[in-house]
Amino acid sequence: MNCIIVDDDKLSCKLLEGYVGKSSSLNLLGIFNDSVSARNELSKRKDIDLIFLDVEMPEMDGFDFIGSLEFPPNIIIVSSAEEYALKAFDFNVVDYLLKPIPYARFCKAIDKTIRYFTRKETINSGDQEIFIKKGSSLVKLKLKDIIYVEALENYVTVNTAEEKYTIHFTMKAIENQLPSTLFTRVHRSFIINKSMIQAIKENTLDLVVGKTLKSIPVGKSFRDTLLNDINVMAR
Repeated sequence: MNCIIVDDDKLSCKLLEGYVGKSSSLNLLGIFNDSVSARNELSKRKDIDLIFLDVEMPEMDGFDFIGSLEFPPNIIIVSSAEEYALKAFDFNVVDYLLKPIPYARFCKAIDKTIRYFTRKETINSGDQEIFIKKGSSLVKLKLKDIIYVEALENYVTVNTAEEKYTIHFTMKAIENQLPSTLFTRVHRSFIINKSMIQAIKENTLDLVVGKTLKSIPVGKSFRDTLLNDINVMAR
């Protein structure tokens, strides 16, 4: 998992940097001593999976930082105060570590994060099945049959070659349920099945939907991640 450290306590940063360096599961992309710099970095790249985040920081505290992110990655709070723990879990953080952080406790938090992070990567994702509500019934779908998901205000539509299912779900929630081995987000309003891509253009891509092609917009901030996520041969 790619991770960053956001903490104005330089000793804490040094300790965490050493811990991350010992973990074969983590790749440290940067250390930021304020939330604003970290937020600017997150706006430029979509491959950050985990943030070690302090609460008490200048300009914007840790909770304001999380609240400012539309799609926050996994968060582990690191703090010298116990008083924020209850509030932290209201923000769906993965874990809460008290400074000074023992290495054993750090390892436990990482194991917990990996279990959550890899939940959607299990087995051969295309053969996995989910149940989607249709009227008063639950319909079984294979993940590989889902071509794309589109956001519609407070709902999303799950689209296959033959059917469209409208469900009361957020894009973030459904993105967490779909394995990244098969699906990727290409726009604020679209998640697509990578195996259905026919062509990638400047600001759009074509998906195979039955016997036709459907043009899907590609957001500028998602394009580089998409190209890094597929096999590209070019001169």
